Amino acid sequence: MPAIALLSTVFVVGLEQTLKWKYGAVGVIGLVLLSVGIKAKSPAVSSIGAVILALLVTRPAL
Repeated sequence: MPAIALLSTVFVVGLEQTLKWKYGAVGVIGLVLLSVGIKAKSPAVSSIGAVILALLVTRPAL
């Protein structure tokens, strides 16, 4: 069980650092909103986070 927790922590920290490097603070805020919304089972908060991340990813294409 500790190995799974360690791997998930490493994955989340790596994803956060990648978002911060590529998309800045707004990407981290979107990720936090998405994860908090999923944990709190709040569709509104997780949807806001998902929309922020989607807009950041598709911004260069627009």
